[in-house]
Amino acid sequence: MNIGVVVFPGSNCDHDCQHVLKDVLGQAVTMVWHKESSLAGLDAVILPGGFSYGDYLRTGAIARFSPVMQAVKRFSVEGGLVLGICNGFQILLEAGLLPGAMLPNRSLHFVCRETYVKVENAATPFTNRCKSGQVLKIPVAHADGNYYTDPVTLAGLQANAQVVFRYCTPDGNVIPEACPNGSLDNVAGIRNADGNVLGLMPHPERCAEGMLGNEDGRAIFQSMMAAWEGKTLAEVR
Repeated sequence: MNIGVVVFPGSNCDHDCQHVLKDVLGQAVTMVWHKESSLAGLDAVILPGGFSYGDYLRTGAIARFSPVMQAVKRFSVEGGLVLGICNGFQILLEAGLLPGAMLPNRSLHFVCRETYVKVENAATPFTNRCKSGQVLKIPVAHADGNYYTDPVTLAGLQANAQVVFRYCTPDGNVIPEACPNGSLDNVAGIRNADGNVLGLMPHPERCAEGMLGNEDGRAIFQSMMAAWEGKTLAEVR
């Protein structure tokens, strides 16, 4: 599997993703500079965390205009897997690939700590290696992770099982106190209607190998690999 990791000016989790995908999971990785206009040859694309363009104006607002984002849009329309992590999630929102917006954390402070998220939908290309209701421990690091959308859109996300992850307690209770940022409905990650685009605020690349004491994030990347392998087998048949 050849996975592209997009690099924007200010990205700082791009090489973390590269390390996990290449060195831990043994996949081919292509670093994609933000000025590229083609994603030919890639099987999936990751928009990593960081501070694209220094978060000037607002998070993700400038990155959405990078040439590569037009290619990402075409890639997603064609069914390619797109994962946005933290700042990558913010960029997907700004680019209209996912609904809603990110507000400053309710505390108005940068939050960097371990969180627990509940897998609300295990039937996606990003969670097929998980069980419905499973709790994953994944760290967050953001100042603008307070997900918001209008009531009608939220109801649609809930009805269509597009809320993939919700912040929860270690035993899986979805309560306001478990949410690190004030996110609406404890949303930690959502997918698009077609299911091939996922954005989440927690950082799975920071908890994907044993030497870090936590491998929960590995399941998300392994799910992408399993989904791609299944698609390839289906095409061969």
